[in-house]
Amino acid sequence: MWLAGRGDLDQHAGVPPAPLLPEPPTPRTLLVEDNADLAFGLQRTLEANGHEVTVAANGADALRAARTLHPDLIILDLMIPLVDGYGVLAQLRADGLQMPVLILSARGEEADKVRGLRTGADDFVTKPFGVLELLARAQALLRRAATAPAAPVPGPVRMGDCVVDAAARRVTRAGDDVALTPKELDLLLALVQHPGQAMPRTTLLRDVWGHAPDIQTRTVDIHIAELRRKLEHDPSQPRHLVTVWKTGYRFDP
Repeated sequence: MWLAGRGDLDQHAGVPPAPLLPEPPTPRTLLVEDNADLAFGLQRTLEANGHEVTVAANGADALRAARTLHPDLIILDLMIPLVDGYGVLAQLRADGLQMPVLILSARGEEADKVRGLRTGADDFVTKPFGVLELLARAQALLRRAATAPAAPVPGPVRMGDCVVDAAARRVTRAGDDVALTPKELDLLLALVQHPGQAMPRTTLLRDVWGHAPDIQTRTVDIHIAELRRKLEHDPSQPRHLVTVWKTGYRFDP
């Protein structure tokens, strides 16, 4: 007995076949790592998870690749020859390249993380690390970079002698521009848009960095410390960027 296939039935019924869903774009990832064995393993892991990977073994090659390829994500080791990771990151940001950068380094001291994030990194993973965690952090940064920014606040918001203008993505203090990294500004806007409301760290990680709730990181705390240093009169006794114990942070105008 002959059985009709689904395509035959759809054609017979005059129903057009369902359109094929477009495949998600392949993220282009620049991996900067001078340890050949580690670079090989990470490259294969990233490629197995849908990334198109270019590897650079030193800072000079990393800068050339970033400027030429404009990757969607950079995974950057700090201790690399010719130009170290900090120098690479600073030059990329000076060039106006704003793709997310995930620092991957054996230097896990708080000062190293602060310096990396202050220079313009988006996240920091310390060696040794779990591959699943690295993939989750990378995917979170890619998702966040692909999403549209949140709606701006209706108008400029004052906090002491600082003015936060979300529409212009500009912060001034006593009339002078304050230099904030993109993630510092995104975090500040996430708080400013909810005045007086306690914002959990997990919510801030999700909204600003795109992280899943189970990701454990001190990224939010380090960025808050930098914002206080730049915007509060007394960073040790903050008036506007307030800690909410066991929860997260709150913006008090």
